[in-house]
Amino acid sequence: MKPKAMIAVVVVAALGVLAFSSAYVVDETEQVVVTQFGKVVRNPIQAPGLYFRIPFIQQTTYFPKNLLHWDGDPGQIPTKDKTYIWVDTFARWKIIDPVMFFQTVNNTISAKGRLDDIIDAAVRNFITSYSLIETVRNSNRKLDTFEYGVEQDDANQDKRTAYSVSVGRERITEGILKQAQPKLSPFGIELVDVKIKRINYVEEVRESVYGRMIAERKQIAEKFRSQGKGEAQKILGNKEKELKKITSEAYRTAQEIKGKAEARATRIYADAYSIDPEFYSFIQTLDVYKSSIGEKDHLILTTDSAFLRFLKDYEGKVVNP
Repeated sequence: MKPKAMIAVVVVAALGVLAFSSAYVVDETEQVVVTQFGKVVRNPIQAPGLYFRIPFIQQTTYFPKNLLHWDGDPGQIPTKDKTYIWVDTFARWKIIDPVMFFQTVNNTISAKGRLDDIIDAAVRNFITSYSLIETVRNSNRKLDTFEYGVEQDDANQDKRTAYSVSVGRERITEGILKQAQPKLSPFGIELVDVKIKRINYVEEVRESVYGRMIAERKQIAEKFRSQGKGEAQKILGNKEKELKKITSEAYRTAQEIKGKAEARATRIYADAYSIDPEFYSFIQTLDVYKSSIGEKDHLILTTDSAFLRFLKDYEGKVVNP
């Protein structure tokens, strides 16, 4: 290859390297700060597109333009009423001034360290300034949950509604946001939102709360058992009442039927015996003899006794045929 051709190839290659080194692309989620020897030389680039710089002299630093996540470490914080709780918070933030952000914290890792210091301090300040119920609820609105056996008890209901919420959790988080935002503005950071992810009792308080909850549930269970026993006794009482009613009605019906049958039998006997009264008297007297005189019985009666009337007649007939 001729020298001139070699030079041309080298020049073209060098131009290509220079063009490639000078070009850079910014997408929709990025913003770029261009620096020269560590000093910002132009306004930050926030619109997406293809841009150029002086190669090997100017440097580009990319920062995210969308919302970023911050997740705080759960910490033990005492409330105003001296109740120790675990508080876990999170936040959303973004870089609104990339130049200031570059000059102060330089990168997102350092920025999260500053967020930890500022937001955690604000959270601790507000949690310790209010009672536990303020950090849990937003208002005095009646709970729409139903705990069977508790809400029906007026005493427990009055006890549950004895507190009063004056600030509430939402206004506390708003206060945390307002307190932390001015401290983050010098870093080119906008704190978009802060929320409490979870609040929980510390271990010692949690055991006490669980013990009280267990005792309340046992009390409710015992109440249900006593009500069940009362209902069982009521059912058994109704059962005994119904049984006695059925038995008495059956006995009355049986006695009525028996009385009617005996009356009819008596009427039949009366009609039959009325045909021959003497024969009826004779039969009845024989029955009396049979039931009252045994083989070893001895009777001492006068000769004119009516009880021996048929015996005397019979004896006379046998002796004097």
